[in-house]
Amino acid sequence: MDTLTGMQVGRKIKELRRKRRITQEELAELIETSYKYLQRIESKNPPDIRLTTIVKLAKALKVKPAELF
Repeated sequence: MDTLTGMQVGRKIKELRRKRRITQEELAELIETSYKYLQRIESKNPPDIRLTTIVKLAKALKVKPAELF
């Protein structure tokens, strides 16, 4: 995933998480990952995100995976 796309996905995740009033820690627990990894996803320099993680995030945020892009 290129940096621009990664940043867009990270911003969308952050927006949806805040809209649902879920903390990074709570979301990380829901998708069974570390809080630090989720923090990096939402940062300006996100790591590559696996499709399985996108699916878990979408499920936890109650949206379709495509809505994160």
